[in-house]
Amino acid sequence: MTIRTVFLTGASSGIGRATAERLYKEGWILGLAGQHLEDLNTLTACWDQNRVHCYQANVSNSNQIKTAIDDFASQSGNKLDLLINNAGILTISRFEELDISEHQRTINVNVMGVINGCHAAFPYLKASARGLVINVSSASSLYGIPEFASYSASKFAVKGFTEALELEWQAHSIKVCDVIPPFVATNMLATQKQSPKIMDALGVDLTADDVADAIFKQIDSPKTHRPVSAKFSALYYASVITPPSLLRQFIRFCSR
Repeated sequence: MTIRTVFLTGASSGIGRATAERLYKEGWILGLAGQHLEDLNTLTACWDQNRVHCYQANVSNSNQIKTAIDDFASQSGNKLDLLINNAGILTISRFEELDISEHQRTINVNVMGVINGCHAAFPYLKASARGLVINVSSASSLYGIPEFASYSASKFAVKGFTEALELEWQAHSIKVCDVIPPFVATNMLATQKQSPKIMDALGVDLTADDVADAIFKQIDSPKTHRPVSAKFSALYYASVITPPSLLRQFIRFCSR
């Protein structure tokens, strides 16, 4: 079996951690990036250190993420088979009650983090015979969610960016896609100070492992958008033919 290389952001917890653990078990060579190097080192302490390289990097800082990807690629033949843009942040709050710096941070991490990762990884993905990008989006990209305003905006941006790059990078034989999970039971959600009514209405039924499963489906058979879970998939595909006014009423009802 040919050993493949992957660079994964937001790797120390939640979806990133579950995905990293599975990739390692499957025999991949991993470049793992996160805000706190000690968390990554703890995660990988018992792993084969020849197959894992950990980097402290803020994805919103283009220099930091480029340095990390360049270093990882230099140790694997200057090519990269898979980039997973998973790093993201969320602060649930009414728009006006959240400091503007938090809105800016959400956009910088969730949007510029994806753009920075793709820009830095491009030459190495192009050098691979099977370059693939998987972005972690959200059900919040389906319709704007109250109390998730800037987060929803960031995931709409990821969706549009994925669609554009999927077409553009066909010329380089690089596939680009995303996974779209609804609410996932991770620490990012558990540590929120508020629990909006839409979460109570729709439920938090997914685990990080469920999303990792969807990521592996994208690795095996990529399609531009892959909704996660049967329940959300039904809503996602129904939204394709549902007038926006009806979708608005549904979100409004769930947010009451």
